[in-house]
Amino acid sequence: MKVLITAGATYERIDPVRFIGNYSTGKMGFALAETCAEHGFEVVLIAGKVNLQTQHAGIQRIDVESAEEMYNAVMENFTDCDIAIWCAAVADFTPEKVYSEKVKRGQDDLIIRLKPTKDIAAAAGKIKRENQILIGFALETNNEELNALSKMQRKNLDMIVLNSLKDSGAGFGCDTNKVTVFKKNGEKISLPLMSKKEVAEEVVKEIENISTFAPKKK
Repeated sequence: MKVLITAGATYERIDPVRFIGNYSTGKMGFALAETCAEHGFEVVLIAGKVNLQTQHAGIQRIDVESAEEMYNAVMENFTDCDIAIWCAAVADFTPEKVYSEKVKRGQDDLIIRLKPTKDIAAAAGKIKRENQILIGFALETNNEELNALSKMQRKNLDMIVLNSLKDSGAGFGCDTNKVTVFKKNGEKISLPLMSKKEVAEEVVKEIENISTFAPKKK
């Protein structure tokens, strides 16, 4: 089975030296890619701006920078994947204007107008085949469960993995994570704080439970 995974942050350029970004390191997405490959899946990893290397030879890595580049890479690889895991922290907005030269200090203020980026998960959910499995991640700061369940429904996901910035040891930059898994069938699985590799193992196990076929672990 072929698994498509997105990981890391996107950078939305303002000028040649500045960008809008976020604190995602890609550790969770890379842990998922390594675990899926270890379980025998064919893995395509679309990585945003990260400082990580893949280890397993079975991972095909595609590096991108912006939300637009990630969207295009996903659309090129989505139709023939069996499972997609949306783990990247994709920017929701990007500057309307990108300056060709470095913007200099000297004016009282600088107004940067933003426009929405393409919603990768929603776009994929609209063209999802009946036998495809889509997994989302939700990092929330308030109304966590309600927002995660709403995202799962709106984006036609089969499962969503929720974590909160309110939980110590979870979120951006950590080697650990504390998540709750929600399935479309109403099942809820709360996991304790554990390493992101251990979280990846649990998530892949749940994916295998809802898939019609799982390859043998290598």
